[in-house]
Amino acid sequence: MPKIFDIKKEKESVILIGVISKDVDRPTADEHINELAFLVDTAGGITVKTFLQSLDHPDSRTFVGSGKLEEIRQYIKEHEVDIAVFDDELNPSQLRNIENALDCKVLDRNNLILDIFAGRARTAHAKTQVELAQYQYLLPRLTRMWTHLSKQKGGIGMKGPGETEIETDRRIIRDRISLLKKKLEQIDKQKATQRKNRGKMVRVALVGYTNVGKSTLMNLLSKSDVFAENKLFATLDTTVRKVVLQNLPFLLSDTVGFIRKLPHSLIESFKSTLDEVREADILVHLVDISHPDFEDQIKTVQRTLTEIEAYDKPTIMIFNKIDAYRFVEKDEDDLSPVEKENYSLEDLKKTWMADSVYRSTFISAKKKTNIDSLREILYEEVKKIHIKRYPYNSFLYDIYDDQGDST
Repeated sequence: MPKIFDIKKEKESVILIGVISKDVDRPTADEHINELAFLVDTAGGITVKTFLQSLDHPDSRTFVGSGKLEEIRQYIKEHEVDIAVFDDELNPSQLRNIENALDCKVLDRNNLILDIFAGRARTAHAKTQVELAQYQYLLPRLTRMWTHLSKQKGGIGMKGPGETEIETDRRIIRDRISLLKKKLEQIDKQKATQRKNRGKMVRVALVGYTNVGKSTLMNLLSKSDVFAENKLFATLDTTVRKVVLQNLPFLLSDTVGFIRKLPHSLIESFKSTLDEVREADILVHLVDISHPDFEDQIKTVQRTLTEIEAYDKPTIMIFNKIDAYRFVEKDEDDLSPVEKENYSLEDLKKTWMADSVYRSTFISAKKKTNIDSLREILYEEVKKIHIKRYPYNSFLYDIYDDQGDST
């Protein structure tokens, strides 16, 4: 089955389009566009130009308004741009109007994320999840521009009297969605059985925004070789490893990273993958402290955890990448308000992070800085649950703690 959405292997030129509105100010819009550019780079494209339009709200017909769309059309024509990518989801009507006006390939943010997931999927499980999400995205947007899928089934006996090709395509896609859902149900049962077979070991799940270093930390703690890369969504399949700290074993899982505006169809399709998070005893929320918008990323992760009903769990906040953290020190004579870029790491430790209900520490997984502190916190939190689960073993912990045995 060929991929529905496909960015060619050769580098394609891309323009990015976003909106500054009542709900999205300029700095936030800039941050969203920067992330969109990172998504394009991950997908294999090259961003050549960015367009931001100030509107009270996105235009219902063209997202950016007819005047700005004409400006974009002229730029595409003059510079032979391959793809226009919009920072929000486009409804079928907007997509049709924009494609007619620009006469080039048009993607929205969801479409781009789905394309990246399709390229990153390695196992049959991940591929099935992504394909389902792609078809669910495609169904309401199906037009005569798309390849007629009836050819994939041979076509004989497919078309009823008076039935159009587009209606046949819709029926084929619905059949495929139904088949994929049944396939995922089987895989979900197998995954659930695997989780049950792990016994009652304490389970810890790494969660966080995409590209915060979860796989790097996973490798460090479990001494394994999980694929890690400075790209968005480097990990799609959940990896589970046994970790032992001071003779105390537990299971550590690395899951798919979250991102703002994550397509709902992906959350639904990756339900079984996210069950590792739902069924975990402890969440380790990893944060890229060097990212200028890390606070918003924390909120995005917390919203997603709430959506998948996994928010109310013991959580450890780990602020990673302290080696890359930079701040601007204010001059003593500067009377302007202190901005977040003026806070040093020590300032952050003393402010709202110190008042957090979660235990936290600051590390660099890449440089292996302050990892002992992380291991100590992990050990203590796992120990609390382990004692409740196996109270007859509790006397052993005092022995191990006194020995200072560490793995």
